[in-house]
Amino acid sequence: MDLLGIDVGTSVAKAVLFDENGQVIRRASRPITLLHPRRDHVEQDVGELMREVLSAIEEVTAAATPSLVAVTGQGDGCWLVDDRGRPVRTAINWMDGRSAGIVDEWAQDGTTAKIYSVNGNAVFSGSMAPVLAWLDRHEPRSLDLATTAAHCKDVVFGQLTGVRATDTSDASLPFGAPEGGTYSADILRLTGLAHRADLLAPVVSPLPIAPGRTPVLPSSALVTSGPFDLPACAVGGGVDLPGDGLLIVGTTLGCQVLTDRLDTSGAPAGMHVTSAPGRWMRVMAAMSGSSALDWVLNLTGLRHESLDAVLATSAPGASGVEALPHLAPSGERAPVVDPTASGQFTGIRLTTTPADLVRATCEGLAYTARECFEAAGLRGRVVVCGGGARSRAWLEIFASVLNRPLHVARSPEVGARGAVLAALRATGADPDVTAWTAPEAVVDPLPALVPQYEDGYLRYRRHREAARSTA
Repeated sequence: MDLLGIDVGTSVAKAVLFDENGQVIRRASRPITLLHPRRDHVEQDVGELMREVLSAIEEVTAAATPSLVAVTGQGDGCWLVDDRGRPVRTAINWMDGRSAGIVDEWAQDGTTAKIYSVNGNAVFSGSMAPVLAWLDRHEPRSLDLATTAAHCKDVVFGQLTGVRATDTSDASLPFGAPEGGTYSADILRLTGLAHRADLLAPVVSPLPIAPGRTPVLPSSALVTSGPFDLPACAVGGGVDLPGDGLLIVGTTLGCQVLTDRLDTSGAPAGMHVTSAPGRWMRVMAAMSGSSALDWVLNLTGLRHESLDAVLATSAPGASGVEALPHLAPSGERAPVVDPTASGQFTGIRLTTTPADLVRATCEGLAYTARECFEAAGLRGRVVVCGGGARSRAWLEIFASVLNRPLHVARSPEVGARGAVLAALRATGADPDVTAWTAPEAVVDPLPALVPQYEDGYLRYRRHREAARSTA
């Protein structure tokens, strides 16, 4: 039995063919363009994205007939489509910052805190509620032309099946009712978007399922949508006990913990993503992850493939250089919501090397992960995945900062793996989850570094708070 997973990320669309035991048979990837029409605007062309998705599907299914197709992809943002699933404008990506003013308004007038008290979700510039509010003020015609305000994976699902639907994970953000499975009238009212409620797609639990309606898929194939990429990676990584966590070292730094309690107390930050009845992923996904490291590597002329070698030439502590790695145009969303957050390097001297800048960034991202996990309530094992997990040296930094072993998720394509597992369960199958998600390795903390990084983490916290006070 061939099983096809499709993972539409921020910059890459991937199609992965699995056998019934979770072994990857074939995979293909295609780049997706990020558009920057104005400062702080980040958009994507849905037509280009679908051409790349279909091209990747055709490549991996040339000699296969998948019986099940599972779609996952990036969350947040706003993807407006008409009644035939066609885009009415370019999609607004989750990294977009145009609604920062609205986010600030809502923070000041108490709207953000009220939303959080309902479903435990904090809004940020790239989440759908403030983006829809911005469009309602500045581009109402776009909303009038649209039938659905969707997230990425549901647009792909709609194009593959002709069905308008979403799952409970994407429906959670940011309009989801606390019990899951529907939308909150209170949140629609608080955001001033009750008159646009018809744009939200029907929520199907556990997942939307429909026959494929495209020449690139066999007519017998069933297609599912969801969960979106963060919870899909948790499924693919085998995170199944409350208190266990997943670290995704990807474009964003995705820190999430499985919980059986919806906690709406405390300052608004992060998300509660419905994963099953009575279970949520407590997500603290920092805006900058490997994207911040990419920027530093490009700036210094160093190569991604040589990261371990580069880190070996700079001692722990990076010769006194410290980094706040908040480089996203829309600021930060975890562990605090701060649309004005920006990156900083301190401790730079004439003797600072490019490797010191790289190590300081890697250490800064590890400190960010620790703060996110502390806010999310981590108390169990930690699974790690994402492109950054290919670097053993960087994983040792993360493990030492967290002072926990890291269980490296079975690769490749953990998100697509999780989407397929979720699809199998949704269609009544009983896959061997242990075999599908067995970790590839365990990376332990380095005892000599734990106390040094404990001190570094405390300095990072003070540095970040000082930076916020001067913003």
